[in-house]
Amino acid sequence: MLTIWGRANSNNVKKVLWCATELGLHYTQINAGGAYGQVNEQPYRSLNPNGLVPLLQDDDFVLWESNTIVRYLAAKYGQAPFYPQDLQTRAAAEKWMDWLTSTIAAPFRTLFWGMVRTPAEQRDHAAIAAAIAELEQHFDVVEHTLAQQPYLSGEAFGIGDIPLGCFIYPWFELPIQRKPRPHLERWYQQLCARPAYQTAVMIPLT
Repeated sequence: MLTIWGRANSNNVKKVLWCATELGLHYTQINAGGAYGQVNEQPYRSLNPNGLVPLLQDDDFVLWESNTIVRYLAAKYGQAPFYPQDLQTRAAAEKWMDWLTSTIAAPFRTLFWGMVRTPAEQRDHAAIAAAIAELEQHFDVVEHTLAQQPYLSGEAFGIGDIPLGCFIYPWFELPIQRKPRPHLERWYQQLCARPAYQTAVMIPLT
C-alpha cells in the first residue's frame, strides 16, 4: 500500500503526487506540513527525522526526498519512455531533476513566498526582483534545450519533466512580467494538457 505524506500545495509534494498519478497508482495521501502540522511530532519524526515533506511509505519501506521518491516510483512502477531503460537516456533526463534543486529552488522560494505567502505591504520587492532576474537566466538554459527537443526528458515526456513542471505552473500563474520564451511556453502547454498535471499541479497557489 502506498501512502504519500504532505500537503498538496507544496511543490515538492506535487512532484510525487503527479508522478504517482501519471503512473496510475493507487495511494493514500495524508496532509502534513504547514498548517496541517504533524511533521514535528514524534511519530512523523520517527519516519523522517528531517521533519519535511513529502514522505513515501510503500508497505514497510519508508523514503523521503522528493526527487528520490519520483525516481523510486518510476523505477518500480514505470516503463519507457517515462522511465528510460537506456542508461544514457535516463541520465540525460534525470539531470534536470538535480538541476532544479541546485539552481531553481532557492530563487523560486524567494519569489513564491514573496508574492504568495507575504502580505503585499510587507513584500521585499528588491528581493523578488532579484529572484525573477536569476530565474530568467536559468530559464534561458531551458529554452535552449526545448528548442532542440520536445521535452526535458528528450523525445517523450518522462521523469525529467516532473520537477520543473511543478515549478513552472506558478511561474506562469504569478502576476509578473516574463521574458517571452516560445519553446518553454509550448512545453508548458503540453504539460497543461495532461490530466495528471491538471489534477496534481494546477491547483490554487497558497
